Amino acid sequence: MRTEPAAPSAATPAPGTLAARTSALAAEAGTPHRRSPWPARTRAVLKHLGLIALAVVMIYPLIWLLASSIKPTEIIFRDLSLIPSELALTNYTEGWNALARPFGHYLMNSAIVVLGSLVGNLIACSMAAYAFARLEFRGRKLWFAIMLMSIMLPIHVIIVPQYILFAQVGWINTFWPLIVPKLLATDAFFVFLMVQFFRGIPRELDEAARLDGCGHGRIYARIMLPLALPALATTAIFTFIWTWNDFFSQLIFLTKPDMHTAPVALRTFLDSTGQSSWGPMFAMSIVSIIPVFLAFLFGQKYLVKGIATTGIK
Repeated sequence: MRTEPAAPSAATPAPGTLAARTSALAAEAGTPHRRSPWPARTRAVLKHLGLIALAVVMIYPLIWLLASSIKPTEIIFRDLSLIPSELALTNYTEGWNALARPFGHYLMNSAIVVLGSLVGNLIACSMAAYAFARLEFRGRKLWFAIMLMSIMLPIHVIIVPQYILFAQVGWINTFWPLIVPKLLATDAFFVFLMVQFFRGIPRELDEAARLDGCGHGRIYARIMLPLALPALATTAIFTFIWTWNDFFSQLIFLTKPDMHTAPVALRTFLDSTGQSSWGPMFAMSIVSIIPVFLAFLFGQKYLVKGIATTGIK
């Protein structure tokens, strides 16, 4: 004898019906959620305390450097406290005039190198990025892949061929080895950053400009560059910070003391015989940090916006 399946009772709605879904939602809403054992205010306080602790750990070396710059040299490593027991504000005047030239001369050399690198990266990298993002040419994907792979090359691999090349053309002890490569879009990171930004700009703008008779040059100069200001600002800030803090390549190509930049000049305060001028060196280190700090302070908004809008997170 075959048994017929029991029909759903009136109290239990059939699965998949609107009544069943409504009953499930009502049951879920009536189920009490598990609450955290910590109140929201306590969690927020603990989170902020953790962030403050991490900030202190990160900023402690800079605070110690600032405190050491106003201590006498003989007590810098004997008194590790952040509040100096003795003040030696003369470290700044001694450090400024301790080398063959006033320290402002080396800051000016760094400014020349940074300015040339800024102009080179902004112009060359943006033009290369426009070509990869908008132009159709044979081998574009291959060259783009080669450009990306060049990011993985450390500078130590290419510094010897560069030195031989620049020595043959007589550019050693000039600023040209530090500026000319920037004019050739050798910083692949910035090319990639701007390519990502240009790809996010609608192509309809290009087509409208072509209908008005614009070529690639006018499209690049009048449409792409004004819209790419966040990416250009990010490139400018990173170029400024990286070039200003560069030590290795400037030490290789600038051997004459008059051509030294600020990072290389700071190295001359150290003496292998143990007679290092720590106090003046720390004081001039603080002076050298000020331009980088100001660049990041005033460009932080554009830096975050440029990175966020290029898909590099």
